[in-house]
This record gives sequence, structure tokens and C-alpha cells, in this order.
Amino acid sequence: MSEMIRSFLAFDIANEEILQRFAEVQERLIRSGADLKIVNPQNIHITIRFLGNVSPNTIEQVYEAMKEVPFKPYKIMIKGLGTFPSLEYIRIVWAGIEKGAKQLKDVFDHLEPRLQRVGFKPDRKGFSPHLTIARVRSARYKARLVQCIKELENYEFGEFGACILRLKRSILKPAGPIYSTIHEVKAIENKG
Repeated sequence: MSEMIRSFLAFDIANEEILQRFAEVQERLIRSGADLKIVNPQNIHITIRFLGNVSPNTIEQVYEAMKEVPFKPYKIMIKGLGTFPSLEYIRIVWAGIEKGAKQLKDVFDHLEPRLQRVGFKPDRKGFSPHLTIARVRSARYKARLVQCIKELENYEFGEFGACILRLKRSILKPAGPIYSTIHEVKAIENKG
């Protein structure tokens, strides 16, 4: 039996200024005293679809499905903070997407039926464009964390170009996951 590969489809943030802003905001969240597991800024990405543990053969089928998805390069504006599932019960702190959300949803909508043909079950959560920046481990100093999130609810992280959809591998380690790119598909540039 071949090794299973924990994988997902995503757009990486290839902009050092935005990554620096993530680090600065995370530092403010940490100063609230809340019990957080911070996502390494270099690992922050926009997940289009989590695939789970899949076989190498399925990875190649996913790559073929990715190549069928038409998308042009577009801009994504990252702005604001929010939480899942709610401010009353915070599990995830995320940065929002103000511009480019429709294009991200279009990529998801094109991919989803192709992934189902490969054998994936429909994504029961659907697609909610965001970037996870921290996970909350306990309710310690929750009120201070909520206040910090409210203060940053309109913070502008910046804008970057989304032009490469990546199939990523995730290896879980005690210090945090290690991501690597297995395959990538570039956006279709306008000709003429």
C-alpha cells in the first residue's frame, strides 16, 4: 500500500509586506494574554479545498482536475479580523478577504464537481474565503482577545495578486505543520 498524502488546494501569500503585517497583528493578539496557537506567517494561505489523506494516484487526478479550472490573475485585498464559529465561542481567528472573494469562490465552484468525479465527497462546509492566523486553545483572557479583535476588525493587511493555484502537502509536526507544493497551475493570462 502506498503512502497517503495529507493535502489541500490553496493560494499562497507571496507578499512580504502582508506577511509582516500578519506577524504584527499576531503579536497584538498574543499581548492580549489569550491562549493561542499562532500560525507561522509563512504558512498563512487561502485554502480553497482541504482534501485530507489521499493516495499518490488521487493526487495526480486532482492535478488533472486543477488544470481544467479556468481562472485569470486577480487581486485579493486582505482586510479585517473575524472569528469562527463566533465571538462568543472563538476557535479560529481569521483575516478577511475584501476584494477577490468572488473569484476565489469561482475557483472553488469550478473545482468542486471535478473533485467529486475523482471521488471526493461534497465539501459539507462550503467555501468561506479567509486566512487562519491563530487558533484559540482555551477561554483564558477571552474578553481581552475579543477587544483586540474588535479593534482590528477593519485593519488593512494589503493586496496581492492571485495567479497560482497550488496543491500542497501538509506534514504535521509538534512545532507546527510543514507545507510543500506538490503541483501548481498558473492563471491564464489575457492574450492580445
